[in-house]
Parts: sequence; C-alpha cells; structure tokens
Amino acid sequence: MKTFFLTASLVMACVITGWAAESDGFVSLFNGTDLTGWINANCAPETWSVSEGVIHCTGKPTGALRTPRQYENFILELEWRHLSKGGNSGVFIWGTPIAAPGVPFLRAIEVQVLDHGYAEQYEKENGKKSEWFTTHGDVFPIHGAHMKPFGRHAGERSFPSEDRSKRSPEWNQYRVVCNQGVLRLSVNGKEVSGGEDCNYRKGYLGLESEGAPVEFRNIRIKELPSTDAPPTHTAPLDSGLRTLFTGLDLRGWKTSSAVERRWAVRGERIHLNAGEADPGATLWSEKEYADAEFVLDCRLENASEGASAAPPILVVRGVEIPLTDVVAGNHQRYSVLSAGGEIVVKRGDTEIRRVTIPANAKPRGPLGLRDTGAAVEWMNLYAREL
Repeated sequence: MKTFFLTASLVMACVITGWAAESDGFVSLFNGTDLTGWINANCAPETWSVSEGVIHCTGKPTGALRTPRQYENFILELEWRHLSKGGNSGVFIWGTPIAAPGVPFLRAIEVQVLDHGYAEQYEKENGKKSEWFTTHGDVFPIHGAHMKPFGRHAGERSFPSEDRSKRSPEWNQYRVVCNQGVLRLSVNGKEVSGGEDCNYRKGYLGLESEGAPVEFRNIRIKELPSTDAPPTHTAPLDSGLRTLFTGLDLRGWKTSSAVERRWAVRGERIHLNAGEADPGATLWSEKEYADAEFVLDCRLENASEGASAAPPILVVRGVEIPLTDVVAGNHQRYSVLSAGGEIVVKRGDTEIRRVTIPANAKPRGPLGLRDTGAAVEWMNLYAREL
C-alpha cells in the first residue's frame, strides 16, 4: 500500500511539474523538427537546417534566420553552442525584416554569441587582450540601431560584469529580458550586461550566421504586456520581400560562359568586373515577374583604367533603368516598384525616377542586371510579387 501511494505521489508530482512548465507563459519558437515559424532573411537554402532537435547553421554566408512576426516586450530564452574554436554568431533583438543597406546584417540590438577562441586568437596576434569586445555576452546596437549601455562599456557596447560563458562545444544558456526599450542579458543563470533607451524597441528576432558552424536549441519566449512602442521605435513591417541571392553563388540566376567571365560572387556580394561591356553577359533572374517590387543595394567599385564610366542599369519588364546617382565606395539602397503601367524608382525614401511601361511590353519578365562595362557591386537583392 505504501508503494502504491508513493508511486501515485510521484506520478502526480510529475503531472504538476508538467502543468507548471506548460502554464508559465512561455511558448516555444522552435518545434524541434523543422524550420516552420522561421524566415530565411538572406542566406542560402542550406545555411539553416534542423538535425537531432537543434537548429544548425553552417555560418555561410553571413546573414540571418528570423521570426515571421515582431515582438515588443518579452523574455527570450535559448541555448547555443559553437562547433569550432573561435566561432562567431549572435542573436538579433528588435531587428528589421531585411538586411540593413550595404551589409548582410539586420539593423538590431545584437546579443553577441562568441567562442573564447576568438579572443584568444586576438590576444595571440596583438600581444594583449581585446579592449573592445569579450566572449561572455556583449550587447550592442548595429547598423542604425541605438542603445545606452549598462555598466562597463565602449561606445554603445555593453561588456558583461562576469565571465560566464563556456567554450565550444559546450552549451550556453541565454535569458534576454526586454521591456520598454530596456534589454538585460543573463548568461548561464546570472545577469551580466544590457542597456536602455533602445531604438528600435519593437521588431523581429533573429539568429545570426557569421562564418562558423553554430547550433541553437530550446528557444522559447514569454511575451509581456505591450507599452505601445511608437512608430519611430518600431522596425518596418515585413512587406513580403524575399531574398533573390544566396550570398554564396548565382543560383536563381541564368548563367552562361559570358556571365561566368564577367560576374563573380565574393563576400555576400555580386561583382561585375570592369572591362568591355558584353550585352550577352547581362545577369537575368530565373524567375519572371509581372507587378512586383524589388529592393537592392548598389555601388560602383574603383574602376580600372580604361573601363566604361556608364552607370549601372537595371532591366524591369524589358525597361532599362540607369542608376545615374550611384557613386564609388558607398552603397545606395534602391526600391523599384513595377505596377499600374509604370515603374517608380526610389533611392532611400526619395523618388528619383518614374517610367511608363510600353504598351507592347511583355506581361512578365525577369529582373536584369546589365553588363555596362563598369565595375559594380550588388547586394541585398529582394523581390516581392504584388
């Protein structure tokens, strides 16, 4: 009889524990089986995968896997581990739906995910420890975001108060508490870093791919009551833009011997090499579009002597669109909207060109990057069908 009651008590305790786990307000962001509930922001199809209950990232190219919806106030918990010495990654908080102009990263507050080998290599090469980063949970804003850091810091980068992270291949646990623009990071059970006055303070959550294999598991979130973040502190909403570029190669684009001779992919960017223009080397998307929006970043590279000075040219629905204000050294972000019988081109938020689509134009067509002979770099290519 004692054995019966003891067994019944243990079963009841397990049930109660299970109820507590289900009723603590947390919701899983990862089903342990596939990437349902996540969006590939700008990586190759194989960059992110699921195996044995963890999200695996190859680290190539640099980019992000993000949530399909925004979050404002919440508690985020997850575990991570690097699979190689010196691995680099991060968690993006309150991020944008697509990469910031000129870089493969989301605009966000980044919670650093860095293996000790990274700092050890820095010390070996420089003869001293780094004074601008640690491997124990730095928190900092990137690419247009802002944050007032807590504690010891450099610029807007908050350094952890203790060294608590474990080296590869051990697992680490992060708890990120975000409320009213205040972010607090706990590493393996203790709060160590963070900041306040964050902008944005409502946006997407993302996992970062940055050069080395890394894994994530047990990702869950508990939302806290909204405090009505104003539009100035809220990331742009996902409009349906999806990446046209793997960041690694020209999959999704029509290639030929002429294209392979003139175009190359380096560092999450598509390069058109300087030289004599070849109309047959225009790079075309495999997919054709009717009404659509395109977003892309462009810059002129330092042209070699004798190379053409012609501006970069986009081809949309068979219409050539010269980007005459592109300059060397700086990426400019362009959006191209093809709808209602016309094409509207914006640089940033400023309309710079409006073109009527000819009546005899085909109803659908690929996006083209014209070979003009100039050395040009393209990145962050996105499209959405209307």
